[in-house]
Amino acid sequence: MTGIGRVLVVVYGILALAATGRSVYQIMDHFQVAPVAFTLSAFSAVIYIVATIALIAPGRTWYRVAWTTISIELAGVLIIGTLSTFAPAAIGMAAIDPFGDDSTVWSAYGAGYLFIPLVLPVLGMLWLAKHRPVASSSSTAAEA
Repeated sequence: MTGIGRVLVVVYGILALAATGRSVYQIMDHFQVAPVAFTLSAFSAVIYIVATIALIAPGRTWYRVAWTTISIELAGVLIIGTLSTFAPAAIGMAAIDPFGDDSTVWSAYGAGYLFIPLVLPVLGMLWLAKHRPVASSSSTAAEA
């Protein structure tokens, strides 16, 4: 993996670390404040970790895992972003503050993370669409 693909993996890795750190802190320090939001924060961390691994790992199976996790990520940021903006109480948030104690990585469409969570899955999908795994000669012979 070179060029833009490498940058994509690095950004996914950084977001995985940020989401993991945030969710661990939120759950350990004040889970009772917004349990739904903090559970979603932990879920987003898992999605980012698996997506990072899937983008690095070779093969068709990991390619499918990458598509799946990045699709879940895009759906998550759109759904949680919309709920946190228009109905924050629906996910246990007190207000629409992307930097608040009860916000998640996906709150307000990732505003607390410079909207990277909103843009990243789109870039990931574009990259995946242009970099399909090459079928090996043994799998091509097996399919014939």
